[in-house]
Amino acid sequence: MALDTTASIKKKLNSRGWRMTPQREKILEVFYNLPQGNHLSAEELHNLLEEQGENISLSTIYRSVKLMTKMRVLRELELAEGHKHYELNHPYPHHHHHIVCIQCNKTIEFQDDSILKHSLKQCQKEDFQLIDCQLTVMTICQEALEMGWPSTLPSDWCCSRAIAEGHHK
Repeated sequence: MALDTTASIKKKLNSRGWRMTPQREKILEVFYNLPQGNHLSAEELHNLLEEQGENISLSTIYRSVKLMTKMRVLRELELAEGHKHYELNHPYPHHHHHIVCIQCNKTIEFQDDSILKHSLKQCQKEDFQLIDCQLTVMTICQEALEMGWPSTLPSDWCCSRAIAEGHHK
């Protein structure tokens, strides 16, 4: 199964009585151009679009990402920051999971086909259809541990690796 194209998404929208609005097209464009491993919250998406000169309200963005998640174009993620993030929903074999540091929010993607296979087996056993399979492993990075986590670190502390890679709070 290939990644949805703008044309195939437009067709899906039309078949359900919705339209591919210019705003939805811009939102999709951002996700298609997002470097692999990056995830955006609705607020981050809004800020990015504003920086690009787009005038799309935050409420439109929330409605659009929710719709695209429901259509399985985007994947909704619960990472360590307390709000949802989104990424393109890549089909197998590009399916992946996340390791997240709960202190600095550094997120690493990894692939493990055994997780998906086990999930499929369980779904078949219970007569369910698998829609998505995502494992998020909550961790503490080594630098935070070495700095004395949790007692000696302020809540907004980030490791040098997270700062260098732009994952800080």
